[in-house]
Amino acid sequence: MVELSDAELDALVERAVVDAYGEDEQLTAFHTMIEDSLAVPFQTTVLGVEVTVTGIGLLPGSGIVAICARGRHRQAIGILDLPLPTPPPAGAEWIHAYRHWAP
Repeated sequence: MVELSDAELDALVERAVVDAYGEDEQLTAFHTMIEDSLAVPFQTTVLGVEVTVTGIGLLPGSGIVAICARGRHRQAIGILDLPLPTPPPAGAEWIHAYRHWAP
């Protein structure tokens, strides 16, 4: 994926939050866009360990998280901290837009 410009990221942010009022609604709007657009499952590496991102969640106090699995183990990792593989999965532009927007 080609790196997005600030203008492109701003356009995605605007598209996500157009009908959302306040930070809570905007966070929920980003969660919806990421969950609906991101192609899961996909493989990535977290702390040197290969994991499978199986889904996206919204957890109180943690915000948007990637649900990562390795064997029988599951761990929610903040989407802002999730390293994306190269090439990134389809829909990853919404993660970049969220990172651009996040306070």
